[in-house]
Amino acid sequence: MFITSREKSIIELIVKTSGKHTVYSLSAFLNVSGRTVQRNLKSIESILKKYHLELKRTANEGLFIDGKNEHIYRLIQNLAEVNPTDETPEERKLNLLIILLQEGPSFKKQVLAQQLGISVTTLTSYLDELADWLQKYGITLTRKRGVGVELAADEADKRHALASFFLVYFYEDIIETLYGMQKGHHLDEPVLGYFKPDYLLAVDRVVNQHLAEGQITLTDSDYIGLVVYTCLTIQRSEKGFELQEYEQAEDHDSTEYQLMDMIYMELKDKLSIPMTKRDVQFLTVILKGSKVQDPDVVYYDSILLGHLIKNVIKDVSADLHVDLSDDFSLFQGLLAHMGPSIFRLQQELDLFNPLTDEIKKKYPVLFLAVKKSLETEFTDIAFPDDEVAFIVLHFGSAMLMNEEKVNIQAVVVCPTGIGTSKMLASRIQRELTMINKVEILSIKDFQTANLDEYDIVISTVRLPFTEVEYILVSPLLSEKDIGFIQSYLQNNVEKLTRKKYLKAAPRSGEKTEVRMLLKEIKDVHSSMEAILTNFRVYRKQSAGSHLSILNEMVEQAERDELLHQPHVVMHQLMEREKKGGLGIPKTNMGLFHCRDRNVKRLIFQVAHLDEPCRIKGMDGVDMEMKSLLLMLAPEELSRREQEILSLISTSLIEDHISMMIYSSTNEAIILKKLEDIFLDYLQTNLIKE
Repeated sequence: MFITSREKSIIELIVKTSGKHTVYSLSAFLNVSGRTVQRNLKSIESILKKYHLELKRTANEGLFIDGKNEHIYRLIQNLAEVNPTDETPEERKLNLLIILLQEGPSFKKQVLAQQLGISVTTLTSYLDELADWLQKYGITLTRKRGVGVELAADEADKRHALASFFLVYFYEDIIETLYGMQKGHHLDEPVLGYFKPDYLLAVDRVVNQHLAEGQITLTDSDYIGLVVYTCLTIQRSEKGFELQEYEQAEDHDSTEYQLMDMIYMELKDKLSIPMTKRDVQFLTVILKGSKVQDPDVVYYDSILLGHLIKNVIKDVSADLHVDLSDDFSLFQGLLAHMGPSIFRLQQELDLFNPLTDEIKKKYPVLFLAVKKSLETEFTDIAFPDDEVAFIVLHFGSAMLMNEEKVNIQAVVVCPTGIGTSKMLASRIQRELTMINKVEILSIKDFQTANLDEYDIVISTVRLPFTEVEYILVSPLLSEKDIGFIQSYLQNNVEKLTRKKYLKAAPRSGEKTEVRMLLKEIKDVHSSMEAILTNFRVYRKQSAGSHLSILNEMVEQAERDELLHQPHVVMHQLMEREKKGGLGIPKTNMGLFHCRDRNVKRLIFQVAHLDEPCRIKGMDGVDMEMKSLLLMLAPEELSRREQEILSLISTSLIEDHISMMIYSSTNEAIILKKLEDIFLDYLQTNLIKE
């Protein structure tokens, strides 16, 4: 286990005082900032996942670890044995990035790994992640056999990439270090392994003094950004890394240029650094992108921006059925915020918002409405999600919403309503967090369903109803499919909110009728009992075709009195296969399933083939199948019965261990897996309800 001392301390504190500690009490206890704790919690969530545990919060934001007692016990045991390190993966990646940008342009992998004290495998993983990061700044990182790692980039791009990495991952650390040095704490080592402490302190003092004299107020994050960029520019100039000529030179008469020129002259005199006028131009762009204007002052060059912002407010008001057009404080706030932001986007400077994911979850529909309007009004600017989230906060505070009351409901339609559809539904909820609920219906059930209950219809096959608007996707939900669904939701925000927006949430105190609950308990009991009782693992010799094996399994099920007319059931299975591949990609398994009135009880069985068969995968690519999974169900299924089958479908590929279990020939192990799934379902659903 790779874990830092602080992460280990946080886990131990949460385990000892389950539900009592919050982010803020932890930050006070450990004497670090709340942002630092939040960053550690992300790493902790990854660690807990390996133990099948989850980090959850109580209603009062108290943190606790949720999962089986034996898993928590195993975590505690391993924590007692582990030797924590005080260097996080981000710190190692930062060290790697500094080496790549300071000592390039080419490196041998073995040498790099030795420098960082990590394995070549870990290095490769870090290089993959950094390659994606650097690509955003126009920097190419290539790896060639016999040559090693090569990096090609302009100096300006290198500065942007390195400064952004510092600000995204080590913002709090920089603030804490600066505060300590301002209070007289002396440092001998470079800050974060890079910044010279005396340079950082000198830059902080000079920049702060000149901004105050110029009566310019920056947000904390923009101020730290300017300090980081200035210190980084000084150190890279000192190393001889010079900027190329700018195509468009900054106006030397501008307030921002004059201010940066004064800062440059004073620092050059204090630190004896060979900075150039190009460096001043570079830092002027940074200052222009971070300057916060007084919201009471509307400059003449903001007229066009003001017009576009009013249009955005009008669009969002129309979509959400609330009138914000007369909210002048909202207009002023957006005008003050968006001017510098648009400049930064035009200069391709990185924007970072640590609350983006949280804002998307809290205001999913508002996020869609704002994003849609920005794309409509600002046709020449691409707003990243981080920037959209900042703008959403302005609207959120104007509407005084604690959280949205809109619940987006989706329905997934597939030929049977079981099997692969649950995998798709699970992936939809994981990839598209704005969708609150996903229901699964067979084509037959869909025909009689009340479509007014659903906001979006998603199908894995072409539907025979021309009057229904739906999105056709692959059972695996590709990136393209996700884009289609996001686009549909974004373009139909007004439709989603027409009846629902800001309505009171449904009453949760209503008790379930006893008879209905008993019926559900009966459905769950009979479903689980049928699956466990009728489960079989067969060893089959493939005769070149999987159909003969399927036929044998279906006929055996008839002999076991689980179904009638096996030829009809077999026909249904073949028809289902024609509609789309049933092989699960990146595994050796195929899931063959159907619903038919001749099936009397739920059936889940496995056949392992001595020789693999070739079948079509769900992604349309042919694949080798060694394990044939058969799932059969009666035509009429209750909601709980569908849930039970869905549990099995989802578990097939939930992790590598599950895939190995279902691919094995060991009947006892697979049966134990099914029992664990069912027990977990009973404890988390039926018993708690």
